[in-house]
Amino acid sequence: MIDPKLTGKVALVTGANHGIGAAAASALAAQGAKVFLAFYREPVAHTEEELARAILKGEGGVLLYRANQQRTTEAAVRAIREAGGAAATAESDLSDVGNIPALFDVCERELGAVDILVNNHTYAALDTFDARQETSEGFGVARISPEGIDLNFSVNARSYALMMAEYVERHQARDARWGRIINLSTDAAHAHPVNVSYAASKHAIESYSRSAAAELGVYGITVNIVAPGPVQTGYLTPFEEASVAARNPLRRVGRPADVADVIVFLASEQSHWLTGQLLYAGGGWTMHQ
Repeated sequence: MIDPKLTGKVALVTGANHGIGAAAASALAAQGAKVFLAFYREPVAHTEEELARAILKGEGGVLLYRANQQRTTEAAVRAIREAGGAAATAESDLSDVGNIPALFDVCERELGAVDILVNNHTYAALDTFDARQETSEGFGVARISPEGIDLNFSVNARSYALMMAEYVERHQARDARWGRIINLSTDAAHAHPVNVSYAASKHAIESYSRSAAAELGVYGITVNIVAPGPVQTGYLTPFEEASVAARNPLRRVGRPADVADVIVFLASEQSHWLTGQLLYAGGGWTMHQ
């Protein structure tokens, strides 16, 4: 029997109120980890009634995705505790750098020092170099701008780097000898038309991760990257989901739990000899070359 040796470890998971983050928190808790679920709800233009109807309807698209983003972690925390696990939570905007040490402080008070850091919280505002691609339909696409670049990078690159730095400082302060950092990227980080700043910010995550892996192995910390392919977190319409499934080697679209399993593996003792690696988690949608 494989033992991931996660019992009693403290995992801090960001973006844990829906999708991959919520699934990762649940999966880590199922392996005995104490899980801190951090999340942030971006302001939305839709009414509460519109979002509630989208959840009831359950059909993928803009409204369901926005509704999922507005979820809290209350149900997830309750489920973990009812199953006998330990969980705590806090809402925090990680684009505000002052919130990062405060988030670790709360986690330490509630559950203990962080052993496993899962950076998953993501900001995505579609943008393009080609003004002819601009549209207000669907998720909307804007021409690239200083504001759009800053918003994408402040969450997707800067916060990941500063979360890692905070983790390492506290790891060193307690002279810990075991640690895991798992950063979420995307399999489209190399190029993503009409989502150019998001892709660039995710590519920066990959560079930060490899540099961190090279520097932090001496402290017993592994740093790895998970790059999901298309995952149904609510944003794929039924047509898009069917199209992805038909072209995917495993003939279905990804689910949050699929990626959560990869995150658990990278947190586990079985991954002790992996660091600085990027794993495509997309059912073969993207393959390493």
